[in-house]
Amino acid sequence: MGTYASITSFFQSGGTFMYPIALVLAIGIAIATERWYFLRKSLYANQKAYSDLLPMLSNRNYKEVQQYTNRSKSAIARIVLAAVETMQSSPRRDDIESAMQEGILETVPRLAKRTNYLSILANISTLLGLLGTIIGLIAAFTAVAHADPADKATLLSESISVAMNTTAFGLMVAIPLLLFHSLLQNKTVEIMDSIEMAGVKFLNAIVKGHRNTFAARATDSRA
Repeated sequence: MGTYASITSFFQSGGTFMYPIALVLAIGIAIATERWYFLRKSLYANQKAYSDLLPMLSNRNYKEVQQYTNRSKSAIARIVLAAVETMQSSPRRDDIESAMQEGILETVPRLAKRTNYLSILANISTLLGLLGTIIGLIAAFTAVAHADPADKATLLSESISVAMNTTAFGLMVAIPLLLFHSLLQNKTVEIMDSIEMAGVKFLNAIVKGHRNTFAARATDSRA
């Protein structure tokens, strides 16, 4: 109960600027939670698609690959589908690689979506805290100017202490939001690296499979 009372007193004594800072905190937590869940889900879906698709491509089961990629919502599935469709019209490695690279570029905005808002919200909370402190100090000095001389020192110290609460709360909100932003960025980079690595392996499997098919057809025609 003592901790709750201290938190309540700290919040109430900070003034009206504590409420918009609290709103920024709530929005930031919502964004961070949604992005973390989305990235974890994307990482799992990509890992599953990779383990399922690589044997199909190695065995040149392109019909099964198309059926799988049409059902899957993972980024890797979309990239492989683009590669297989391109291979049917143009078997050149450069064309297939360009199609896969285009799919990777389309994936980046989905993974990084709304993550940058966290750094913006962190800056907003810091600025709101400073603004609240400045306005609180202005009000404190105005009140002290009309106070009894004997009470000025005590009144000024109490007013400054209250005004600084908004800066403290703004920093308390900004620091975890920046931490969440950094963690989400690192997770996004990790997923993108895994997608690019999988794309290279898929490209090699597709090109190798197409060459083997072409070689087998050439052998049959000679026979």
